[in-house]
Amino acid sequence: MTGDEAIKYIESRTASTRLGLFRTRQILAMLGDPHKKLRFVHVAGTNGKGSACAMLSSVLMASGYRTGLYTSPYIRRFNERMQINGVDIPDAELARLTERIIPLVEKTDDPPSQFEVITAIAMQWFLEKGCDVVVLEVGLGGELDSTNVIDSPAAAVIMNIGLEHTEYLGNTIASVASAKAGIIKPGCPVVCYDSGSESAEVFRSRCREVGASYIPVDFSGLHRTAQSLDGQSFTLNGESYTIPLLGDHQLKNAAVVLKTVEVLRSRGFSISEAALKDGLCRTRWPARFELLRREPPFVLDGAHNPQCAEALKDGLSCVFPGRRFTMISGILRDKDADAMLSSLLPFANRVYCVTPDSPRALPAEEYARLIEERGVPASVCASVGDALRLALNGGEAVLACGSLYMAGEIENLYPQLMKDLLRRECKKRRAALSDDERERFSRQISERIAESREYKNASVILSYRATGTEAEVRLPDDGKLVAYPKTEPDGSMRALVPESADAFIKGAFGIWEPDPLRSRELSPEEIGLVICPCVGFSGRHRLGMGKGFYDRFLPKCVNAKAVAVAFETQHIAELPTQPHDFTVAAVFTEKGEYR
Repeated sequence: MTGDEAIKYIESRTASTRLGLFRTRQILAMLGDPHKKLRFVHVAGTNGKGSACAMLSSVLMASGYRTGLYTSPYIRRFNERMQINGVDIPDAELARLTERIIPLVEKTDDPPSQFEVITAIAMQWFLEKGCDVVVLEVGLGGELDSTNVIDSPAAAVIMNIGLEHTEYLGNTIASVASAKAGIIKPGCPVVCYDSGSESAEVFRSRCREVGASYIPVDFSGLHRTAQSLDGQSFTLNGESYTIPLLGDHQLKNAAVVLKTVEVLRSRGFSISEAALKDGLCRTRWPARFELLRREPPFVLDGAHNPQCAEALKDGLSCVFPGRRFTMISGILRDKDADAMLSSLLPFANRVYCVTPDSPRALPAEEYARLIEERGVPASVCASVGDALRLALNGGEAVLACGSLYMAGEIENLYPQLMKDLLRRECKKRRAALSDDERERFSRQISERIAESREYKNASVILSYRATGTEAEVRLPDDGKLVAYPKTEPDGSMRALVPESADAFIKGAFGIWEPDPLRSRELSPEEIGLVICPCVGFSGRHRLGMGKGFYDRFLPKCVNAKAVAVAFETQHIAELPTQPHDFTVAAVFTEKGEYR
C-alpha cells in the first residue's frame, strides 16, 4: 500500500458525523490501547483551538519535548493531521499503520467513520514514536468526539464558544458549551477562554460536578505593544511576548496558551521562560490571517463561520485600515452566510465565488446572488484555480476566505500560479531592455562572476548559452574546464564539455546545447560551480522557467556552489517558494551581488 492508497482507503470511510466513542474504543482496544500510555493536552472550542494547538505544540517542542500534534481539517495535505515535532506523518508510516488498521476495522460491530480511523492511527503512531506529550484537538463538540477516549489529560483547554454544528450540538450557546464540557474529567485542570457568563457557568458547573479545577483566563492585563506584517508583540501582566500571528483574537488565543503553560508547569512540565517565548515566536499556522504576499497584500484566512468572519474583520481593520480587496470566497451551506457577508463585504471591491470541495458546499451561483443583492459585483468561477488566476491577474489586494476546504486549495495552487504571473512580468521587463543595454549589462555581470570567490575556487564550471533576452555569461579563457547543460525529454539534465566552439546544436527549447556526439560528459560530482540563468529573483531565491531541470540536477552536484545571473530589472520583491526550490549562493546583476 502507498501513502495515496492509504488516504483513499481512509477517505472511503463514511464522512457522516456519527458521534460516539464505542467504535474508536473498540479499535484502540484491539491495538492495545495506545492512548492510555500517552500524555495529552486536550483542546476544544468553536474558534481558536487550532491556533492554540499550534502555539502549544511549538512551545512544548522548544522546551525539548517530543511533541505530537493532532488537528483537523488539513490545509495543504492529508498528512498534516498528525505531526511529531512539526513533521507530518510520512506516507510510508501512514500506509503501514493503515494496513494494520484495516483488518481491525473489518472486525468492528459498527463500521467506524473517517475521523475515528484517523484518530486510532494517530494514537498508535504517537505511541510508537515515543511522544512525550500530544496536543490533541477535538474534531466536533467534545463529549462524544472520538478524541475524548483519553483519560484525564495533563490539561484541558476550552477556547471561545459560538454556535456551530447546531444539528449535533444544539442551537443555544449553553447546549454547545455543554458538549464542549464533555472533555472535562476528574482531577483535570481546565483552562477556559473568557467566553461569557452563559458558557462559563456551564464549565464551572461541570468542573464542580467531576472534581476538576476551573481556571478562567483574565484578559484585562493583555495589551498589544507593536504590530507589523511579521506579527505582533504584547504584554500580559507586565511580561512581553511576540507571536507571528495577526489579529486581536490571536492575542487572546496566546493569553490562553500562556495560562495553559502555567498549568503544565504546575503538573511537572519543564518549560523555561526562554523556551516559552521562543516557541511562541516560531509558531506556524497556515490559513489564519496568513499573508501569502505583502504588496499588494494577499490575505488567506480559513474564516468559515460568523465568529471567524468577525475576527477577520477586526484583523483587516487593524492591519489594513481603509484597504479594499478582490475577494475569493466560497462557503458551506450550513454556515450563516448573512452574518459572514455582513462582516466581510465592506472590504470587497468584487467577489469571485467558488463552490468548495465538500458535499455541504453552497453552490457558487447561489452565493453570488446573495452577494449581488448586497450591491457588490460577484462572478461565478468554475474552480478555485480560475478564481485565483483572475484575482492575481487583476494586480490588486486579494482576500481569500470562507472555507478551510477552499483555503487548502489556494495554499497548494498559489505558489505555481504566482510564479507564472511573475515569469510573464519579468520576461516583459527583460525584453524591454535595448540590445545595447543587454550587451553592456552582460559584460558587467560576467566581470563580477570572474571576480567572485565562487568562480575563483572552482576548476570545473557548468555555465549556459544565453537565448532570447537572457543575460549572456562570458567567462575568461583562464584554463578552467567549462561544461554546458544538455536537457533530455525525460526531464533530466547532463553536463557536457563540447570538443570545439562549434560543437553545439539547438535543443528542445531553442537553446544552444552541446552536441552529445562531439562532447564528453561530466559527472555532477566533478562540478565546482553551477551558473544558472533565471527569469526573476528575490534575494537568493531564483525563479526559473518552470521546467525544473536545474531543480533536479543541482542536488546531485554535491561539491558545487550555485549562483544565478539576471539583469537588475528582473529583481522582484517577493517570490513564493516550493519544497523543490533551492537557494543559490549569490545572484549577480549589473549593479551588484545579492548574497
